[in-house]
Amino acid sequence: MAGGRRRGGSGRRGPPRRHSGTLTPAPAPASPSATATTVTQRNAGAAPKPGRTKKPAKEPVARAPDVDSLGFQAMDRNVPGLSHVILQKLNMKSYEDYKSAMDGRKSGSDFGIRTYFEMFQKMEDTFKFCAECKKLPDALPDPKSLRRCKRCQNVYYCGVACQRANWPLHKKFCKKLKLVALDRLVEWLVFTGDIPFPTETWTKPAWDVEGWEDWFSMQEQLEEKLGAILAGRYMTLLWANAGKPRPEDRELRDSIRRLVTDFHSRPLTIGLGLRLFSIEPLAKALTVHVVGASHVETLNARLTDYDELTRMFPGHHGMEVVMVGVDVVDGPIMRPPLATPAPRGRVYLSSYKGLYHDFWESHVETKLASRPDLVVGFHPGFHACPDLLAGWLPTLLLLRDYRLPVLFTVYSEQELKSSLQLLVELEMHIMGYATNPFASLRPEQVYSSPNKAPVYCSSYYIALLGPVASAVPGAEDLENGDGWWGE
Repeated sequence: MAGGRRRGGSGRRGPPRRHSGTLTPAPAPASPSATATTVTQRNAGAAPKPGRTKKPAKEPVARAPDVDSLGFQAMDRNVPGLSHVILQKLNMKSYEDYKSAMDGRKSGSDFGIRTYFEMFQKMEDTFKFCAECKKLPDALPDPKSLRRCKRCQNVYYCGVACQRANWPLHKKFCKKLKLVALDRLVEWLVFTGDIPFPTETWTKPAWDVEGWEDWFSMQEQLEEKLGAILAGRYMTLLWANAGKPRPEDRELRDSIRRLVTDFHSRPLTIGLGLRLFSIEPLAKALTVHVVGASHVETLNARLTDYDELTRMFPGHHGMEVVMVGVDVVDGPIMRPPLATPAPRGRVYLSSYKGLYHDFWESHVETKLASRPDLVVGFHPGFHACPDLLAGWLPTLLLLRDYRLPVLFTVYSEQELKSSLQLLVELEMHIMGYATNPFASLRPEQVYSSPNKAPVYCSSYYIALLGPVASAVPGAEDLENGDGWWGE
């Protein structure tokens, strides 16, 4: 529905692996003058004093969202882009209507969506604009004159002239955009529960699983599981109502695989973070905080969504994953964090709707929630604009000053570079950064400008631990690359 998406502690030490263990050296620290104060001055805020971080006396005032020619907005508080065009097609009047639907206060029928066919057509309508001249259907003499590219079934053109003019650019991305369009439809099976398929306990130690190829190789009867999804009721309903011909089974199997990696990317990235910091799930019960969580992590979330961590670390002492963010969606995981260790052998999901530094003061400092062993942020986006950075600043400084192990993920190399620069200016100790072996394999397009290279959730990670001058025990070993990957 949205206009854009937005994404093991073995204790053993050894040489880095080829895919992500070879850590790129962190950028040189900024001079003492180029510290958090510099970043704060840039954003007209006030940095908390070093040491015990407190929330600022006054929250930064967010500017109005930027709106491009197609009505796509950059919402505040790290909410992915949302288009007025999309709201109109969904019969929603405002972003509040959209949030009401996400929070479960209103259903699709409240907005006039009453059949599968109508639902899929309204989803597709949100992508209908000419990729060359950018005209929307309402701006054309005949609103129905937009025609899809027959190859990718994704982008639209208002006529032959625009299609020919756009082809030199579009041909570079046409094949990938075909996958984007297919995955966009098959993703519905995540909401019906068909995806992901059931998984088993890993047959290899976590440190021997180097990426998705290894992960898929451990899945017993994989082809049978994929076949059951292909033959399922909801797959049949999907292609009976999608307004497109059903692709070949081979294409659908590949799409399911990509969406399975998209679903499991977040828990496996958490597992990666535990391994990177040599945090041992078999030694004690663990708590992981997901900071900046939004509807991306929590919409339609089920209590079992992170159970792959139990398959990854069989026999663990219990893990709690707490989703913390102002746009956490109401649902089964909207339950208070635990003040006691998580149940042994289980992954317990809970959430807090609000800012992380507020959660820290109201819950962690008062012992209503456990102090985290690891903090993870999926696509925090603080690099995107000054307002987002100002909103993130109290949390970033808290994470730094309390010397918490932190793992952030980003979409692209450009986003990685921008984020690293800001973290250097904040004098955060960058332990390393690299390609994420458990990045999603599902390509995603830039909605208002589709003829660009698709991006992939959690493509890169950044590992942080305390301030630059921190003398954390064991930090020297991590800096030298030792301990990031087991033998």
